[in-house]
Amino acid sequence: MTKETRTIGLSLGADLCWPAAFEELLTQLDLKIEYQGKEISFECERVRVEPYDLQYKPKYDLVLDRVTHWYNISREWIKKITLMDGVYTLNNPWAIQSMEKHTSYCAMMRLGFPIPKTWMLPQKEYPKDEPDVQTTINRYNSLFSLNTVGEQVGYPGFLKPYDGGGWVGVRQVKNDQELLEAYNDSGSRVNHLQAGVQDWDVFVRGVGIGPQVNVIRYDPAAPLHGRYVVDFNYLNADEWKRATMTTRIINSFFGWDFNSCEMLRKAETLHPIDFANACPDSQVTSLHYHFPWLVKALLRWSIFCTTTRRKMRLNQNWEPYFDIADTDLPFEEKLIRYDALARDYFDIDQFNEFCDTHLTDLDEVALNFFQTKRFKDIVRTKVAALYPKHEIEEFTNHFYGLVQFWCKTERDRLDSPTKNSNKNTSTEE
Repeated sequence: MTKETRTIGLSLGADLCWPAAFEELLTQLDLKIEYQGKEISFECERVRVEPYDLQYKPKYDLVLDRVTHWYNISREWIKKITLMDGVYTLNNPWAIQSMEKHTSYCAMMRLGFPIPKTWMLPQKEYPKDEPDVQTTINRYNSLFSLNTVGEQVGYPGFLKPYDGGGWVGVRQVKNDQELLEAYNDSGSRVNHLQAGVQDWDVFVRGVGIGPQVNVIRYDPAAPLHGRYVVDFNYLNADEWKRATMTTRIINSFFGWDFNSCEMLRKAETLHPIDFANACPDSQVTSLHYHFPWLVKALLRWSIFCTTTRRKMRLNQNWEPYFDIADTDLPFEEKLIRYDALARDYFDIDQFNEFCDTHLTDLDEVALNFFQTKRFKDIVRTKVAALYPKHEIEEFTNHFYGLVQFWCKTERDRLDSPTKNSNKNTSTEE
């Protein structure tokens, strides 16, 4: 049997905790997977940024990237190795660059999802030293009534950049005066004005990694370290299934392997409000209890794609979704058919079989690791990078303690006689 070593590259920015946990678990698993006549083992290294010949051959079989959305040199390198060398990357760099929130709203409205009413507004300020810009504005920009737009959308609403992220530039507006002030302060940003979903009772984020989805209760008003809530039974079974399918459909539609989808529940309807987040929270200081799930899900999908040499889809194929959208079927039936496309896109049956065959030790290895001093040191390193010195020990114990609570619930799950092998991957409803 031929022996091969496959290499996973981590393309990183300020990330500290999840790469360290990812590397530790991959080492402890010490995998030797027999697949199609080969014994495959794995190594992992962090990608360095340096000059390169466009025709050089990279060493990586898969790259898990965290900086493409803002770091141009890494994004262009990702494009090269994906386009020329067939390296699988999380995420598709062209989808990251071109599929911003505006495109995602238009596309999901086209598929019939209950997206809140949304208008796009011309920017408030333009560069004054570019004659062509000024000529274009003078000839073609119409004067408009901001109050009229506010009335059409309704209050409360949210003024937010059409291509934003991380809550930058997002302002809630409750009346014409607040809208005017927010618009005047928006500078050169092109913005949406989106209606708020009134009387919602649950806010969730679906975090998707390949076909795996974790639906987490979210509190946007809490401090950053408390926004991902530790809670259970906040959605019923049908709502959980719908949130899972919605996240997976959006990710498959845009070709995102790693993305999150925000949804508000109102009267048993889940309204997607923000779902172009293809570099979602991954830090223990925000995810805490939910952090082990993320690391395990990244490992599963990365190992699966690397072993099977999953081919990267370089462009989107939207017509099958539009064919479903254009039928007279009720939306719930359309949702099931969209999800069938998503499940096929992510090779969900093959993925589940692969995990059940080759990654049976991951749950126990991870459970043991997340209780170690080494993991607590990883938490402390991340906390020290964010918190003042006098708070480091307090918040290290806080985040580590929440992960220990996960360890207890995970032990209970693994010991349950009704444990489903796919339950922890959240690929089955």
